[in-house]
Amino acid sequence: MSDKNHQSSLMIWLGLADNSFTRQKTVKFGDPSAVNSGRAYGIIMVAGLLILWWVSTNFGWIKPIYWPSYSEVGNRLVKLLSEGYRNVSLWDHISASVYRVLSGVFYGAVLGIPLGLAMGLSSIARGMFDPVVEFVRPIPPLALIPLIILWFGIDEFAKIFLLFLASLFIMIIAARSGVNGVNISKVHAAYSLGASKFQVLRTVILPNALPEIFTGLRISMGVCWGTVVAAELVAADRGIGSMIMIAKNFLQTDTVVIGISIIGLIGFGIELIMRVLERWLIPWRGTG
Repeated sequence: MSDKNHQSSLMIWLGLADNSFTRQKTVKFGDPSAVNSGRAYGIIMVAGLLILWWVSTNFGWIKPIYWPSYSEVGNRLVKLLSEGYRNVSLWDHISASVYRVLSGVFYGAVLGIPLGLAMGLSSIARGMFDPVVEFVRPIPPLALIPLIILWFGIDEFAKIFLLFLASLFIMIIAARSGVNGVNISKVHAAYSLGASKFQVLRTVILPNALPEIFTGLRISMGVCWGTVVAAELVAADRGIGSMIMIAKNFLQTDTVVIGISIIGLIGFGIELIMRVLERWLIPWRGTG
């Protein structure tokens, strides 16, 4: 199979062979009135869930051991803010988890983006690394915990390494997809104007690959937040995941709910920040 056919099949497999349909959907559903309507429905949905929480707990539909009431959660939150949890302040738990997640995503991006770009640009790199990436990528990071403990012990490095693995293959696929989605006519146009390979890489390939890379960053951030609880199972004395697991053992459901809510809120906040950065750094996204 030629490189051209391989690239075409890979682009189809990744759903990037033609982004005209995506642009049409963006135009159709990106109308301000449609966006505002969607936000209104989202607010209604959240409000409905909060009301259901209040009704189900106050009328005894759900036992407190399964889901706490607002008052129980509020009292526990005040106690956590003032006394911390197991001699560690709530802010130290939060900062430990945030540091681990950001470190895992950072190191995954530092290694994964160049490797993904190389696989997209070079058939040799693609042939060397593609079998390994496609074999390891479907393996859940949680399944690697026993090996990570065996290799690196239970220190901080082991937790960050697990999150690094959770991020690495997402960033490789995102960067490779970004390169495969570059319109070849733009590359030919740059060469016809006398651009060197480095200039083509800097002015054509990277700008076109950045949207996919940013999408990979957002996905890997979410995956790492979902993995941080398991990462902090590895003999962690601080971190939101550690707090949740210890509270679960003592049937402190209110603490578990608070920890889950904190993870959700921080993850949502990071997602909003990533969207703002994407609009600021990649204003050309979706313009073809």
